[in-house]
Amino acid sequence: MPRPDRADPKPQLALYREWLHATHGLQFDDYEAMWAWSTTDLAAFWESIWVYGGLESPTPHGAVLAGGMPGARWFDGAQVNYARQVFRHAEAAEAAGQPAILAEDETGRVVEVGWAELRRRTASLALELRRAGVGRGDRVAAYLPNAPEAVVALLACASLGAIWTLCSPDMGTPAVLDRFRQVMPKALIAVDGVHYGGRARDRSGVVEEIRRGLPSLQAVFVVSTGHGETPIDGATDFATAQARDDAETAAFEPEWLPFDHPLWILYSSGTTGLPKAIVHGHGGVVLAGVVGNMHLDLGPSYDPNTFGERFHWYSATGWVMWNQQAGGLLSGTTICLFDGSPSGSRDEVDWSRLWRFAARHRVTWFGAGAAFFASCRKAGLSLGEVGDLSAVRALGSTGSPLPADVERWGEGQFAALGRPGIWWCNISGGTDIAAAFLSGNRELPPAPGRLQCRHLGAAVEAWDEDGHPVIGRVGELVCTRPFPSMPLYFWGDADGERYRASYFGQWPGVWRHGDWLQVEPDGSCSISGRSDATINRNGLRMGTAELYAAVERLADVADSLVIDLEDGEGGSQLLMFVVPRDGRALDAGLEAAMAGAIRDALSPRFVPDAFIQAPGIPRTLSGKKQELPVKRLFQGWPVTKVFNLDGIENPDVVAWYRAQAGAWLARAPSASPA
Repeated sequence: MPRPDRADPKPQLALYREWLHATHGLQFDDYEAMWAWSTTDLAAFWESIWVYGGLESPTPHGAVLAGGMPGARWFDGAQVNYARQVFRHAEAAEAAGQPAILAEDETGRVVEVGWAELRRRTASLALELRRAGVGRGDRVAAYLPNAPEAVVALLACASLGAIWTLCSPDMGTPAVLDRFRQVMPKALIAVDGVHYGGRARDRSGVVEEIRRGLPSLQAVFVVSTGHGETPIDGATDFATAQARDDAETAAFEPEWLPFDHPLWILYSSGTTGLPKAIVHGHGGVVLAGVVGNMHLDLGPSYDPNTFGERFHWYSATGWVMWNQQAGGLLSGTTICLFDGSPSGSRDEVDWSRLWRFAARHRVTWFGAGAAFFASCRKAGLSLGEVGDLSAVRALGSTGSPLPADVERWGEGQFAALGRPGIWWCNISGGTDIAAAFLSGNRELPPAPGRLQCRHLGAAVEAWDEDGHPVIGRVGELVCTRPFPSMPLYFWGDADGERYRASYFGQWPGVWRHGDWLQVEPDGSCSISGRSDATINRNGLRMGTAELYAAVERLADVADSLVIDLEDGEGGSQLLMFVVPRDGRALDAGLEAAMAGAIRDALSPRFVPDAFIQAPGIPRTLSGKKQELPVKRLFQGWPVTKVFNLDGIENPDVVAWYRAQAGAWLARAPSASPA
């Protein structure tokens, strides 16, 4: 049911601000004043979010916040459940005729799931998981695309207190096992095939490999798609597992869980070792979701202020934005899922695909990675030719900085459709916090190329190398006060050493996020890239160690180093420097072998744009590859500022990299230091 023709709904942040004034007598001159209050009086702010967001607990909570970072404790004594918070909207949304999920795949198959149906499917699957022995604290691994089955499975796991963890079917078996083996799942929910980029792709063999690689599994559930070529022996049919409709299913209720009970495990890679298995809790994710959805200006689809709200954020399931998209349900918003390639097939590129999906389903809120919008602009796409986009009132971007000219392109496209002033909500946060540190506010002026504001409750600053906050120039993005969806811990990190080293190693008690941040005097912000060496391809992050593991398994590769160079247009160039084994040259055959190894082990998204033969890989005396210094050379930094030659194991190779960087910069004169 589309929203009726009328003025845009009142901003969610404005409704919250008015509620604060009416119930607490608080009044703020501007957004910056409200943000300052939210980051200095954390207990009052997050207590207000608990009440305003309608959170409930059968037991009272004590202190809102106890302790500092790391190890802050929130709402001691409270009990919550992510799925309960979702289903608190079910009755009103169902009565209003609003669906919970609208989904389409690239074959044109459309599925609509109502709120009552979502609750029934969730209960049915939860009961089947329980019968399979899954309970509180058990891990359930999923290998699923962006489809309703993944949302049902997440909610079923949350209902039981099981811990959800998800990988995308475009990931190779080694990358999946590197993640799932860390957490020893009791059950696996997997798809036997996918349709992507115009082709059906069998995944039944991969599912068997994953099962063989996970001896902890006691149950396997398979989503049958018609694309799988081999039956999965002994597996339970997912469709049957979610199909029960009896008295037991109707009576099922999600369990009350401690506020900090683990909800899911996400994976974020460093530059060495296995991907970090990041554990987030029910309560923290729900609280951050309430505030995050206010920043996104998302409200219940059944509310008169936002009647017919439909939220779409294009994402693969391996990206945290899939979790954010599913989190639209926390606000009672209809979520719109697209499963497939956003750009058509290799033989027939079509950047209008997602826009046509939005037109067909009357999407009101359209989000994607910055590179998607940049590609639409480069392709010369005209939104006037894709269908009726009159319902769209907001555009969202993340994954990498959105260039100002791309944002202006979007504004111009919608102005030509008679929709001047379309609102861009650019956000930045990520897997580490399953939320945003920087976000949008529909009441603030447009800020092309920047993010409009810092997130309520997030005490974010840009710090110089001496740990002093700076305004108007680039510094390290830090968060100086606890935020509820910061990780509970890393799985397998018993003493917390890896967790502390990842975020608190530079400034004890202060979260260092790994981004370059500039905060302007008006409160708007800009991100100018990662300050670590993690590869970020169209919003999907991958540790360089995983690329090295893929190519260095080849007998003809002696060593390698990879850097990701943002192009200022929302995309990037991924360069891999390769040292072949003695007597071997880097030729087309070796390049094809390396590309194939990365494609099979990780994903086609991480195949480098160029392979370059190198005389050696610069390493520290302790043997660590010098990725960030090499990247900075290619961004125009002088060699003396990025390399300490006394600390390099093989300083003679640095001159070669400096020459390569000079040649690169000569071909790309717009490049400048990060």
